[in-house]
Order: sequence, then structure tokens, then C-alpha cells
Amino acid sequence: MRIALHGRINREDSIHYLEQIISEIEENNSEVIFTEELHISTKGHFNTNRFEIIDSKFDLASVDYFFSLGGDGTLLETVSKVGCLETPILGINLGKLGFLATINKKDIKEALNGFFAKEFSFDERMLIHLDSNNKIFNGQNFALNEVAILKRDTSSMIIVHCYIDGEFVNTYWADGIMVATPTGSTGYSLSAGGPLVLPQSDSFIITPVSPHNLNVRPLIVSGTSIISFEIEGKGRSFLTSLDSRSYKVDNSVKLSIRKESFAAKLIKLKGYNFFDTLRVKLNWGLDIRN
Repeated sequence: MRIALHGRINREDSIHYLEQIISEIEENNSEVIFTEELHISTKGHFNTNRFEIIDSKFDLASVDYFFSLGGDGTLLETVSKVGCLETPILGINLGKLGFLATINKKDIKEALNGFFAKEFSFDERMLIHLDSNNKIFNGQNFALNEVAILKRDTSSMIIVHCYIDGEFVNTYWADGIMVATPTGSTGYSLSAGGPLVLPQSDSFIITPVSPHNLNVRPLIVSGTSIISFEIEGKGRSFLTSLDSRSYKVDNSVKLSIRKESFAAKLIKLKGYNFFDTLRVKLNWGLDIRN
């Protein structure tokens, strides 16, 4: 197997875990490949010249599996790299919380033993697609967590007119608005007051960011819907973001959102449970009576 590793190793203790991962892969007669970002971040720590470095979509097509080394931000980057190839991704948490990157660094050996024993399944997560009349995001106009439309400064809110399948829904006076996937429901949307949604639900969550009208609440809509926006604001520009990537646009831009035609294929090892992750990582349902 050809296994690509992606991440940015910025901490000295992470080098130890990287070496452990490489050793486990090679002991299972598989080839280690580095992304350009990982190669650059590990220069000076150990010799990476023996590994193939990939930096193009053509190279990515030859990869069987992707290991994301870091936190959830790194996994989101990995998803954007893989794109429509749908290469399976295993998230190894070398960061802090690691909600999507579920493998703890202390469990690497046990987890990789299960991986090479084929004790896993694929957890396909829907992606969200952004259409625009302007060329933005260099063609990588999809996200795993959310699309967000946000004001650029602290002086004034923006006004967002929202439509679903061409029908007017509401006008939001707020710092912004986001449309999250079920996966993204535990991220930015949750911190803005959105609901928890199970990962396999076919739906979008429309969540206003700091709305001026307190009677405006998050809205769950069908994943088959096309959601479009018209934006007003005193400023000439605002930010549109896809997960951790952002792009400045002006009021002339037309934005619409739909489900992407491909999915993110996350590797789910035997014993993984979404509700366990909610309880452990988010303290969901924490109660002294339990």
C-alpha cells in the first residue's frame, strides 16, 4: 500500500510519534509518502530524503490511504487535498481536542494494528459545495464543516437575505451566517448556538452568527436543498469561508450552496462510537448524577 502522511510537525514530542507511525507502516510492507507541508515542517529533525514527496493532484491519485497527523484543522486540510478522489483518511490526533481526528497519540500502535488488520469501516461524510458567479477558492469550493459569510470589521453587521430552492426564507441582521453539514454541527455552528446533528443525517444547518433579532433560531433543512444568499452591508466587502479557508468578496457576488457530488471518506476503526466522542471530547450530558 502507498500511504501518504500530511501535517505540520511543530512540536519536538510530535517527532517521536511521527517516527512511530513511519515504523509501523514500513513494518507492514507499505510505502510512506510525505506531503510537501509535512516535508517542510520536518526538515532539520530527521532525514526525509528517502520518502517520496507529493505536491500535485496527479501524485495524489496514486495514494491508497491518507493519514492526517495533527488536530481537526489538519484533517480539514487533508480533506481539501483529497477532494473528489475520495481517498480514505485516518485522523491521528497530535494536537489537543481532536474531535474528527479520533486516534489518540498514546493509542497509535494499537490503532495501526487494527488498521493493517482491516478492522475498520468507511464513514462517508457529506461535503458542502459553494457556487459563485466569481472564481473564488481556486476551484476547491467545497468544505467538510461549513460555509460561512461574515463581516470583516467590528463596526457594523451585515444583512443577509436567504432563499431555499428559490423561495424567500428570512432576512438575517447579524455578524454573519453559516451553513453547516452534520459533521460541522459540532464545530463553529455549535458555538454559535446550533444543534447537534448526527453525522449520517442528510441535512444542512443554517445558523446565524450573533443575530440582532433574538427570535431568529438555527434552521435544519434538507440536504437536497439549494440555499442562496444576497448580502447587504455598509462595507463594500465581507468574508466567505470554507472551513479554515477564507476569501474576501464584495456585494456583487452571488452565492449558493448545495451538497457536493462526492464525499469525505473517513476511516472508522473498530470500537469507535460517535456518542462516546461527544461525551469524552465535548462533555456532552455531563451530570454529577451520572
